[in-house]
Amino acid sequence: MRLNQFIARYAHCSRRQADTLIAEGKVKINHQIANFTTPLKPEDKIFVEGRLLKIPKAPRYSVILYHKPKGELVARKDNRARRTIFESLERKFAHFIPVGRLDFASSGLLLLSDHSGVASALMHSALERVYLLKIEGPITPEIVEGMQTGICSSKGAHPKNPKQSLQLPPFAHCHILKNHPHFSKLKITLTEGKNRELRRFFAHFDRAVLDLQRVSYGFTHLNALPVGKTRYLNPKEYQHLHAFLKDVRL
Repeated sequence: MRLNQFIARYAHCSRRQADTLIAEGKVKINHQIANFTTPLKPEDKIFVEGRLLKIPKAPRYSVILYHKPKGELVARKDNRARRTIFESLERKFAHFIPVGRLDFASSGLLLLSDHSGVASALMHSALERVYLLKIEGPITPEIVEGMQTGICSSKGAHPKNPKQSLQLPPFAHCHILKNHPHFSKLKITLTEGKNRELRRFFAHFDRAVLDLQRVSYGFTHLNALPVGKTRYLNPKEYQHLHAFLKDVRL
């Protein structure tokens, strides 16, 4: 394994970030500054910015964050020839498993992992998912009540199951950012992800969702990650993930 690959894997950073660390002289092997051609031996001790990189005894798993754009399906392939996320992701992520879904018309934060147990634990957790929405029309008192108490609705169901009703629970949190006769904006927090939950909720009140973006998932946040780009979790996020998975059997 090349030095930059080793650093990217065990320092939880990208290959490009690893190259930068090496170029800036922040990587040492056995306390000697390393370069791109320095050979690696099994007994070597690798230091990055003064910190010893430890190879875990347990199998290592990776989690990435992808800023999914509108117009991509969270699937391996589509029989309608729509573009999927795996056509945009780098080939090295082809075996990664999405943590839940964002529908074709939605954008924002999507987590993926190379470990099925990690993906499943995150997907079925009660971690908060935060969304920014733009909807058609004003927010009425009835909509506010529905957000606070939950509703049962068949509107906005999947085309293959148009009469399927769904019990939608109250939102964990909701902040009305703008309330206007033409369109309104909201910040909504959910603790579980049902199929098309937000679109179905607002369809119940005859409100079209004009824009839907997920901006955070538990301890991970979209922040300034450009659309269509990926990044590995940073060290602080991995600490939160390890704590979250402490009682999970992988």
